[in-house]
Parts: sequence; C-alpha cells; structure tokens
Amino acid sequence: MKIQELNTKVKNTWCPGCTNNGILFATKQAIVNLVNKKKIKLKNIVDVTGIGCHAKIYDYLNVNGFYSIHGRVLPTMLGIKVGNPSLTVIGFSGDGDTYAEGIAHFVHACRYNTDMTMIVHNNQVFALTTGQATPTTEIGFKDGSTPLGTKEKPLNPIVLALASGATFVARGYAQDSVHLTTLIEQGILHKGFAFIDILQPCITYHNTIPYFTKQIYKLNKNNHDPSNFEKAWIKAKEWDYCFKNNSKVPIGIFYKMKRPAFEAQWPQLKKPWYTIKRKIDWKKIADGFR
Repeated sequence: MKIQELNTKVKNTWCPGCTNNGILFATKQAIVNLVNKKKIKLKNIVDVTGIGCHAKIYDYLNVNGFYSIHGRVLPTMLGIKVGNPSLTVIGFSGDGDTYAEGIAHFVHACRYNTDMTMIVHNNQVFALTTGQATPTTEIGFKDGSTPLGTKEKPLNPIVLALASGATFVARGYAQDSVHLTTLIEQGILHKGFAFIDILQPCITYHNTIPYFTKQIYKLNKNNHDPSNFEKAWIKAKEWDYCFKNNSKVPIGIFYKMKRPAFEAQWPQLKKPWYTIKRKIDWKKIADGFR
C-alpha cells in the first residue's frame, strides 16, 4: 500500500507548523511499512483517541477508530482488545489526558501488559484550552492559570511506566519522524503493552523546539542496552522534564522485555466470543420472562 491511502478528506485544523503533523506522518509510515511487510493487516487496525489537540489525528488517519473521552483512552483500548484479540489497537492521548485524568488507567495498563500500543503526545501543556499546566509541565512555567509559575515537580512518565511494570518503554521526538517511525513500528510489533511518550512541542503555547534541538540524543547511539532494567532506570531519570541547560534528553527505547500478555493468559479470550457458534433457543429464553 501507499501512504496516501491513509489520508482522509477532513481539513487539517492543527496550527500551521504544528508538530502533531510529525506524529501523524510517522504513524502513517509505520503502518504502511508493517502492512507491506505483512506484519499486520490494515483492516484489523483500530485507533483510539482522547480529547485535546492530539485527538484530531482520529480525523486525519484513514483506519478504524473510536473517539473516546478525556482520560479514558486506555480502558477503551482494553475493551476493544479483549473483545477481539486479533485487532491491532493503537491509542493516541495527550499528557493531560494520560497523566492527569487517566493516571490510574495508565498505571494498570502497564501492570496488565495487554498487547496494545499507547502513543502520548506530550507537549507539557493543555494546548487545546490555551496552555494551562499539566502533570508534566516544568517548574516555573507561567501561564494565565499559573501567573506566578508552577511550583510542583513534574511527573516523569518514563520512570512511572518502568515502576508500573511496562514491558516496552520508549520516548520519541515529533520533529524526528524517521526515528519516531521506527519506534512506532517496534511498539506495534511488541507482544505486550508498548508505551511511547513523544516530546511534541506546542509552537503556540509551549515552544520547546530550541531546547530539544540542543539537548536530545539517541539511546541507540549511546550503547544503551534496553534489556537491562537498572540501566533503563538510570537513563529514565537523566531528564526530569524541566529545562535545565546542563540536562541531556535521551530518546529511543529505554526498556523492552517479554512477559505474557494479559489476554494470552485467559483461555476464554484465545478464541473471540463472537466466532463461537451457539444454538440459542430464543423462545425458551423469552418464555422465562413471562
């Protein structure tokens, strides 16, 4: 297939130059690559989105989809996967979506290890509602809702994912679509819960591109071993989501390991319920209500 087949007729209303476009392109390219390699089937892909700027990707990606509500992307993904384990379920969510309203779902998704891929558009602000602070906003960030600057230490999603038991933990950068495409491909192919936190600067309310351009480096070029949990933990804590001049920001796969997926451990899920032929005596059932 060609990447153009994933286009839709919906007008793109992201801000001109929005870095979400980099995530959209990388996702399309990853899907095309995997479909052409016969690793996945296009008809089996389902994307789930939340509420926020990220969620418009639902309109721009020509695959099966479910437009969820704020903070509920992960339980929706879980329901779809359990309902039909043969589907390739990919979730898109924002940092506010995932780490504020959806924080409990995120922790348990890591713990359950359901075979699905979670992609977080992390711009460190609530961009759709004009730039309020989220759980990953850096100390000192000033906005209309925090005129004195945020005082709370930001959450580190990579550390949280590792501590919660995720079997695939990665960080990407929206401005590096080639590297991001590779991460998304590997995340989709991973048999378990794959989590990718994508640094996605909001050029309108939180333009962090100049900082990331100088501070980002790739883990695979630094001889990082993603099978080593202790090393992954050290690398995860290398950057605390604040913007200090002496901080380096690693991107790539922090940790990857094999563990039985949630749905693989339940015999009743090995064969989708709707494929089992049953003879139902509807008259007998109806008579029971008389």
